[in-house]
Amino acid sequence: MLIGIDWGGTKIEGVALSLEGQELARFREDTPRHDYDGCITKIRDIIDRLEATTGQRGSVGIGIPGSMEPKSRLGKGASSTWLLNRPVEADLHARLGRPLRVENDADCLAASEAVDGAGAGYNVVFAVILGSGAGAGIAVGGKAHHGPNNSAGEWGHNPLPMPHASELPGQPCYCGKHGCLETWVSGRAFEAEYTRHTGTELKAREVMEKVRAGDRLAGLIWDRYCDRTARGLSVVVNTLDPDVFVMGGGMSNIPELYDELPGRIARYTFSTVFHTPIVPSRHGDSSGVRGAAWLWKDA
Repeated sequence: MLIGIDWGGTKIEGVALSLEGQELARFREDTPRHDYDGCITKIRDIIDRLEATTGQRGSVGIGIPGSMEPKSRLGKGASSTWLLNRPVEADLHARLGRPLRVENDADCLAASEAVDGAGAGYNVVFAVILGSGAGAGIAVGGKAHHGPNNSAGEWGHNPLPMPHASELPGQPCYCGKHGCLETWVSGRAFEAEYTRHTGTELKAREVMEKVRAGDRLAGLIWDRYCDRTARGLSVVVNTLDPDVFVMGGGMSNIPELYDELPGRIARYTFSTVFHTPIVPSRHGDSSGVRGAAWLWKDA
């Protein structure tokens, strides 16, 4: 069987799949935040539970909220900053005592959706995560594309395109730069924008309830969010022109997003037409963990 682990910033999820993709067992635990060794122990425990439940031993693929530096194999670009500069792959291998494959969580999302999700049947899939952070993964021919720097799809750490004067220099990002897309289009950024203007802290779903109820200020904040997201995706169209955008993360659950984005992206692309489908991920927040399992699909 195939075991996938999604090592997220707030939860660690494990799934066991048959070779045909049937789910055999699943477990989810809260992430021991800022506790690197605790996270690895939690991963080992989840794998033990999956194998005890199914009575089978499985291959192990793990998606992390960052990537591995291709030469040193140290963690880089991780929003879960306690993974940075750590020998994540080697430490996992030492604790688990078996072969494993470690990839970026957005790449796992892209692979999952390209294999048997909303991107199935498309050659080039650009999978976007709009959650607590913002990122993306690229799948070509059903497999994640990484590049020589293992940086393909690091969409969230490009600057906001075509910024207005009021958007400069932008909020500081954990990566050390200012104005990264993550600071504008993540779910946390949407909530923070509402708080800055109102002094009230609400979850994204609560802000959207106000939008639907006709609240003018909430509507303006939503309008700005859609415009910024569209600007960010227009650059992807201009450079990659993927066959489909598959949306993941908490903000992808807002149905209005799919009404707003196509026309807005078309305003900013170089092409005079924009026909790219924009669809929610079929497997929701389980895409990452399924994609991690698929890392061994062709082994």
